[in-house]
Amino acid sequence: MADSNPRLVAVSNRVGPLSDEGQAGGLVVGLSDALKRRGGVWFGWSGETSKEGTQGEAKTEVQENVEMTTIDMSQEELQGFYYDYANRSLWPLLHYRLDLAEFDRVSDKVYRQVNHRFAVRLMPHLKENDLVWVHDYHFFYMGSELRQAGYKGRLGYFLHIPFCAPEVFSALPASHDIVRALLAYDVIGFQTDTDRCNFVSFCISELGGEKLDEDRVRVGDRTVIAKPFPIGIDAEGYARFAVSPEAGEHEEMLLSMTRDRRNSDGEGAERKLIVGVDRMDYSKGLLERFYGFERLLEDYPENCGSAIFLQVAPLSRSELDAYAELRDELERTAGHLNGRFATLDWTPLQMMTRGFTRKALAGIYRAARVCLVTPLRDGMNLVAKEFVAAQDPEDPGVLILSRFAGALDELKCGCIVVNPYNTDDVAAAMQRALTMPLEERKRRWEAMREAVFTGTAQRWCQSFIDMLETSHHEPAAQTSS
Repeated sequence: MADSNPRLVAVSNRVGPLSDEGQAGGLVVGLSDALKRRGGVWFGWSGETSKEGTQGEAKTEVQENVEMTTIDMSQEELQGFYYDYANRSLWPLLHYRLDLAEFDRVSDKVYRQVNHRFAVRLMPHLKENDLVWVHDYHFFYMGSELRQAGYKGRLGYFLHIPFCAPEVFSALPASHDIVRALLAYDVIGFQTDTDRCNFVSFCISELGGEKLDEDRVRVGDRTVIAKPFPIGIDAEGYARFAVSPEAGEHEEMLLSMTRDRRNSDGEGAERKLIVGVDRMDYSKGLLERFYGFERLLEDYPENCGSAIFLQVAPLSRSELDAYAELRDELERTAGHLNGRFATLDWTPLQMMTRGFTRKALAGIYRAARVCLVTPLRDGMNLVAKEFVAAQDPEDPGVLILSRFAGALDELKCGCIVVNPYNTDDVAAAMQRALTMPLEERKRRWEAMREAVFTGTAQRWCQSFIDMLETSHHEPAAQTSS
């Protein structure tokens, strides 16, 4: 294929399927659009384990003009690579939870081996002029392994979760190895400028690197581009979802639950819905959110009998102790709160641990007066953007957003910003949101809508590819290892 229009080769832990508008999150939407236009390969884990594992051949299914190529893992690889190193070591560390991070040599070794094997299996599928784009914390070593296997084309990397401060990242025994491996890439993308600055600071303080300009850092013989590329959603597609029949059905169901229940004198308070939608993960600040809602009912008792908080929290990584413990604590806290405040016809806190379709979620967002997105640390958080895209322009809800969410950089123009660790702050923000006049709600929503509909998943993907295409690749022989 001509160098003027190289194929795109995407590498991620899980693969596709290729998506139509609105059907999936930012990664899938952005990559699907680019892969369909350019042609190429989407490569990753099949989601299956097999006895063959390390010996298994790659399997390819062609969708449109894209090769969807996957390989299996052995059970030992899945345990060491995914559960132990990626999610017991890297995930908590990068989310500033050193108290939950576990480090051991065995899982470190398996993680490196899987990165090596994936690179070796990918090599036969690559062409000289391909643009290879590797995604997320599962594949820190992938670029370095591809270079060692002989690939000389352009390599890009995007980290979807935070890159923590150097003093935190340096707690990882392999921190130097990982950052040196990242230097094999030509372009390294982050969600926010804070993440980029943390990476550059580590290169300077720990590896003796030098910042050349706003976007380039040099370590030894390697110069790489390090730049923020905030991911978005398919905003127009999601807005159409919000007025679909399935969304309307869920919206009406929730609105009927929150409509006035008036007494015999015709008096009653409007019931207002607060929603949270998150994977059940300790980084999402769910417990702190529950405490904030309890404080709302304590300090602003006029909300008793009228405010309903619906938390959608699909189970995640239940095999890990930290996640099982979180579920237990959330269920205890919800039970305590409801036992304290509920009446015969009003249950203040409702938690659901099952998933919903994206259209159903759009209806839930549209029915809500308030959406709580209050992670303790998050790379971006697309729930915040989906909530904005789903709103009724004539009666929009209010977004409450953590100062530790990457989405804040784009949405601070209209959200209420909170410190999720400050229970009083969260409660006061909920009260402000519940009582906010319509005109102010409209003004805030319109500002956020502009940001969401401008910074789409498609734009995120294209801006990264444009940067990778124009990057200068230094010979692989100069790559530090």
